[in-house]
Amino acid sequence: MTDTEFELPVIDMAVPMPGFPAHRQFVLVRLNDDGLLYAFTSVDDPELRFLVAPPEPFFPDYAPEIESEVFAALNTKDPDRLLLMVVITAGVDETTANLLAPIVVDRDSHRAIQVVLTGSNLPVRAIMRKDY
Repeated sequence: MTDTEFELPVIDMAVPMPGFPAHRQFVLVRLNDDGLLYAFTSVDDPELRFLVAPPEPFFPDYAPEIESEVFAALNTKDPDRLLLMVVITAGVDETTANLLAPIVVDRDSHRAIQVVLTGSNLPVRAIMRKDY
């Protein structure tokens, strides 16, 4: 399914993001040519968007364990088909990434869920390198 305004695949949230129960469909809008920054944008309200990025370029050792409930919610079994995106908070002095609650997207079904990685010591505000 593609949203005609954005011409991008629509991502359906299997469970709404905390605090945004009415927003179930989003698109990933690329913000730079490197494909490192995206706006996770609500289809219903394009003013609602989250700055997100794949964690690998910024946190190469980031490899959270995804629980079986997440696979069930996304109706998938293949971890290689999952795309992880971390929510970024851009500040004046520093930019941080929420490593505790990534958005997990199934590349095939375009279903997603924001997961809180309980039992991990991952930070909510991990400082990102300035060279990006």
